[in-house]
Amino acid sequence: MGKGVIYILFGVSGSGKTTIGKKLAKDFNIPFFDADDFHPESNIKKMSDGFPLNDSDREPWLQKLANEINDWNTKRGAVLACSALKQKYRETLKSIDKEYIKWILLDGSFDLIANRMEKRKNHFFKKEMLLSQFETLEKSEEGIIINIDKSSDEIVNEITSKLNTKKSQLGLVGLGVMGKSLAKNLLSKNFTLSVYNRQVDGYEVDIAKNFVKQQPDSHNVLGFDDLKSFVDSIERPRTIILMVNAGKPVDFVIDALIPFLSEDDCIVDGGNSHYKSTFERSNRLADKGFHFLGVGISGGEEGALKGPSIMPGGSKEAYDRSGDFLEAIAARDKANNPCCTYIGPEGSGHYVKMVHNGIEYAEMQLLAETYHILRFYGKKTPDQIAAIFNIWRNNGLDSYLLEITTDILLKKEGDDFLIDKILDKAGQKGTGGWSTNAALEVGMPLSTISESVMARNISGIKSKRVEASEIYQLKTSSISSDDTVFIENLEKAFRAASIINHHIGFELLKEASNEYKWKLNLSEIARIWTNGCIIRGDLMEQIWELFLSNNDTSLLLFSDIVTIMKPCVSSLSEIVSVGLKAGFSLPVLSAATNYFLAYTSAQTSANMIQAQRDYFGAHTYQRVDSSLDEYFHTNWKH
Repeated sequence: MGKGVIYILFGVSGSGKTTIGKKLAKDFNIPFFDADDFHPESNIKKMSDGFPLNDSDREPWLQKLANEINDWNTKRGAVLACSALKQKYRETLKSIDKEYIKWILLDGSFDLIANRMEKRKNHFFKKEMLLSQFETLEKSEEGIIINIDKSSDEIVNEITSKLNTKKSQLGLVGLGVMGKSLAKNLLSKNFTLSVYNRQVDGYEVDIAKNFVKQQPDSHNVLGFDDLKSFVDSIERPRTIILMVNAGKPVDFVIDALIPFLSEDDCIVDGGNSHYKSTFERSNRLADKGFHFLGVGISGGEEGALKGPSIMPGGSKEAYDRSGDFLEAIAARDKANNPCCTYIGPEGSGHYVKMVHNGIEYAEMQLLAETYHILRFYGKKTPDQIAAIFNIWRNNGLDSYLLEITTDILLKKEGDDFLIDKILDKAGQKGTGGWSTNAALEVGMPLSTISESVMARNISGIKSKRVEASEIYQLKTSSISSDDTVFIENLEKAFRAASIINHHIGFELLKEASNEYKWKLNLSEIARIWTNGCIIRGDLMEQIWELFLSNNDTSLLLFSDIVTIMKPCVSSLSEIVSVGLKAGFSLPVLSAATNYFLAYTSAQTSANMIQAQRDYFGAHTYQRVDSSLDEYFHTNWKH
């Protein structure tokens, strides 16, 4: 065990040593001791009789305290309230290395302290002795001096601030689940950190201070519920990471921080913010001389703690200022490089995170549909489905989502599988819907992702679904023959649908990059998604390497992907056909099939759409037998 620091509050009686010492000890999570409690009875009697102690009286008392200090130093440390008025008294107390003793003089005027002492009850020290104490007090250049003409909380904050003359390397605001995990990650990389959490009576009380107490090496982290003290504790130019709820809370915190910031300070928004909000905040802060990064972070609570995938967007200068912190805490790819890279300008980091979440939505729905058809059409038990999924994981389909789905299927509550007790009503935070809106804005299809969002929406109307099922009384059928071929087809269908879903996501990124002139590096994006994030898996490793050779090729057009897809296409169509005929809803599998058939069709039904548009709205059309810059209109009435 390391040695503990001893904080000695000294000064005349009535300066608040006991009150402040107890508060300080509580904040530091170490014991508090009052030197008066170590006086022998003879000293206490002498002072009670109105006689001041002389140096002979004090010598054995000071020596006893010195021995106690030595003992406390070998443990957690301590806070000691002791008058220690003369320098020679303080010399006696120095029984340990000076780096482990912090001297704190509580200083105040005679009138202020005399007024305080008049209000004290049941204390052996009398006001008449105060003058002799002031005459005896020898101030020292050692340690810090705190003026006590303020509230006890303000005094403690000032002590904490002055004691930590070495500033923290960065700050973090918001100690929810993700914020705490990210803070622990930063501390594990040996960064010194200041943390802040708002103080709301009865709701959020001492969150930051309690977090500090829970850390094994609490001297590397400072906790604050006062925003100015928090900002002042960070070395300049500052990096401050925000881990607060997306939306207005982010703006509230930014607005509160601005008065305390200095030029070139950088704010890092690590929440799930909308990319347009990130763009607006970046411009607003740049006008004030501050930097801003909108940073997508994926990996959930475990990823934040052990190493997430990190997607920073904003000015390159901002990334150069604060990117080292982000790269240090990120997951590592197979070459041990950080799963964090500069994405691009403006809101590109949060845009990429939004698309990540869209792909994630569809992959989750795809797995849910696959489980559902195996369970209720294939009549497999959860543990049998888990066994099938484990086989698929060894066949090049391994992913984090497939891994956790297998774990879910094996979880029991007593003799029952827990999955059977979970209500079929899915929640969402909205980022999947953001992807759909973003795709519409640039005119891109987002079939699998949009359908996964709609699937969650329809799951939410549980009572309506129950009512409809009772009215229609539709029956589902189950497999009636050997299921070997069915399971083989389902594996191929799952593989194909997952590839199509990833293709759709990367196509949106490519189009957004062109539309907003972000110059996104798709290979780098895929690389930082190979570890730490929710959609990591074997497929992402392959996508990374494919885009490394050609950033502009569509995923479905790479020859390696064509080779995989060709044997799987008929299985995908077959599974969708079988599932729908059997009475099962397969929105993502169906969407993937429809997208692929349209994407690979030289001729679609869109010629009829154009004719209809021209008929009722005179929108014109192009012809296959004319140049592409010619447009035609027809009077369609016979």
